[in-house]
Amino acid sequence: MDSTFEFEKRRNRPVKYDRNLMGKTIMAMQRVQDIKERREERFHANRMRDAKPEKVKQARVEIEKHAELLAPAVAQREEVLQNVLDSARARIATRKIKAAEKVVARGAEKMDE
Repeated sequence: MDSTFEFEKRRNRPVKYDRNLMGKTIMAMQRVQDIKERREERFHANRMRDAKPEKVKQARVEIEKHAELLAPAVAQREEVLQNVLDSARARIATRKIKAAEKVVARGAEKMDE
């Protein structure tokens, strides 16, 4: 006598529709799916945790092999930073000018009243 065989015999038997049983079954299916997804995420995270040092090592090797490609980017970094700062200062100056113009316009409106 095998218990799985008995279970299989019962499984193929038609069951009368029961709304509560159907609801519980659907909830159980969703719960099983959630558990499965969390296990898969945990498995993936564990594998990636072990792979991270290897990825860093490969990136370092790649940088050492092709350092000449990075040299122009490092050289231009100061210029890029200066351009960013200049554009930020220009935006701030423009905002201050617009704010001053609004104040002058409000003052003119009050004088007209």
